[in-house]
Amino acid sequence: MRYFPIFMDIKKRPVLVVGGGEVACRKIDMLLQADADITVIAPSIKTYLMNYVEEGKIQYTKGFYHRDLLNQEYIQVWATTDNSELNHQVYHDAHDAGILVNVVDDTEHCDFITPSMVNRGRVQIAISSGGSSPVLIRIIREQLETQLSSKIAMLADFGADKRNVIKQHFATVDERRKFWEIFLRSPEIEAITTRNELEQLFSLYLSKDISVKAERNWIEYHHETEMLTLKSLRLMQQAEWVIYLNDCPSEFVELCRRDAERISVSSEQEIADYLQQAEKEQIRVTILMKKGQLISNTQLQNYLSTDIYVPSL
Repeated sequence: MRYFPIFMDIKKRPVLVVGGGEVACRKIDMLLQADADITVIAPSIKTYLMNYVEEGKIQYTKGFYHRDLLNQEYIQVWATTDNSELNHQVYHDAHDAGILVNVVDDTEHCDFITPSMVNRGRVQIAISSGGSSPVLIRIIREQLETQLSSKIAMLADFGADKRNVIKQHFATVDERRKFWEIFLRSPEIEAITTRNELEQLFSLYLSKDISVKAERNWIEYHHETEMLTLKSLRLMQQAEWVIYLNDCPSEFVELCRRDAERISVSSEQEIADYLQQAEKEQIRVTILMKKGQLISNTQLQNYLSTDIYVPSL
C-alpha cells in the first residue's frame, strides 16, 4: 500500500492553488465542496473562476507565482499549471516549507493524491489505484454507483441526528453499536422511503431488547478471497472476535470486521478455550478454517454439529 488513506478536514482552512486554467477549475470545485479557504495565484484565470472571485467564494492574487507567496499558513498547495518546470518549483518550495503538495497528473511529485469518489451525502467512498490505472478505477466507481442506494444519504443523516438520543438511551458504547447493527440490518429498512417511516421504525426498535447472544460462525476459506460466499462476508462483518490458526493468510483476516478482536492460535485446544470464554461472555465469533482441514478436538466437533458452517465456493 503506497498511499495511506485518510479523510482530511479542510473546512475554512487556507489552501493555495497555483494556476487558473481548466485543471484548476476542477480542483477548486472539489475544494469548495469541502468548504476550504482557497487562494488562487495566476497571471489570469478562467471566467468560471472569476465568477467565484466576484461571489466571494475564492480569493485571487493576480500575477506570477514566486516563493515569497508561499507561507506556512497553507495546509495544502496544488500545482495545476501546464508548465512542468513551474509545477516542480512549487513542489520543492512547498516541501521546504513543510506543506503538503499535489502536482496534478504527476504522482511522483505528490505528497497526496485525490481518489475517485462515490458520494451519498455524509457517506463517501474513495477509490484509488495509486494513479496506476484510472480506467479501472472509473469502472469500479460505475459499479458502486449502480449498487449503492441514494437512501444511504438519508440513513447517514438520520444516524447523525439520533446520536444524542442513543447516548441517552444506552449506557455503553457496546450497547449503542449493537442497536445500530440490529436497526440498520433490519429487513424493514429496505422498504423505507421517507424520513417519517424511518422515525417510526426507529421508535419500534428502540423499544426492543438489543441483547445479542453468543454466536459461532465457521467460515471455510480456500486459495483466494474470491472463493468466499456473500454469506461468509456478511457474517465476517458481524463478528466481535475472529479466531484463526497461525497459517491463515492475512488477506482473509483483513476481510473481517475492522474493529473485531483478532485472535491467532496454534492449536485446536486454544480455539476451544476461546469459544468457551465467548459463550460465557455472549460474544459473536467467526472462526476461519482452511478448506479440507479435519477437526479432531471433540469439543469443537460438538460445536460444529450445531453451529453455522459456511463452505467456500
